[in-house]
Amino acid sequence: MSRLIIFGATGSLGSHVLRLALAAGHEVTVFVRTPSRVPLEAQPQVSVHEGDLSTLAPLDVAEFIAGHDALVNCAGLVTEGQTFVDLFDRLVTAVESLPTAGQPICWFLAGVALLDIGTSGRRGVELPRVRSTYWPHRVNFERLSRSGLDWRLPCPGPMVEKPAVGLSRMRITLDTLPVEVPAFTRGLPGPLFLPFFASLIPQMIVPYADAAALMLANLNRGDTAAGHRVGIALPLGMRGRKSQWAAKPRSAA
Repeated sequence: MSRLIIFGATGSLGSHVLRLALAAGHEVTVFVRTPSRVPLEAQPQVSVHEGDLSTLAPLDVAEFIAGHDALVNCAGLVTEGQTFVDLFDRLVTAVESLPTAGQPICWFLAGVALLDIGTSGRRGVELPRVRSTYWPHRVNFERLSRSGLDWRLPCPGPMVEKPAVGLSRMRITLDTLPVEVPAFTRGLPGPLFLPFFASLIPQMIVPYADAAALMLANLNRGDTAAGHRVGIALPLGMRGRKSQWAAKPRSAA
């Protein structure tokens, strides 16, 4: 059991992290802007702190983080651009301000575009059209890489509100895409590779519950996920949609 602090615990992903963390017996603190949005059934079991990350100084945030074994950040949206980068930096700076022995392990949040495309050495975030929206993931990753934190970055594709597939069935990788990239496409220039990259995304549309389970399964200091971007994809032969996901023949993947 860990002492866990969750930022963004009332959002789509954070609410799943909260539910699974309580079910696993963790001691949970949530930091939220609107305490009334914490589920009624969870409120007696959690310590609730009200606040707005965008208005607090890092040292003030650090006071809430101190004493926890693990931090899970589900707050912020990549589409918020610089606002998301600033929020991310504020949390990293807050943890850095704590004594090294008192720093929690940290799960932040990125996306599939940050993963390496096979062994090509490039990433989806470098592709045209992708870069213009998802550049904050690159900036945040660079910020983490300069820190001395014990961090992990889940990099799912779009997430959906569907039943969990089950972590044991998912394809999970470190730093690279969790799906096969056709060899003949790897050397294509960005504009030509983009359609192939887009065609891989349905395999990486995962339930929020599985993404939450991935983080909670790796809460030990120095575990295999430490210092890595973690990819997660549906089982072979399964493709997802934003509105639904369903199993399809392997050849359709």
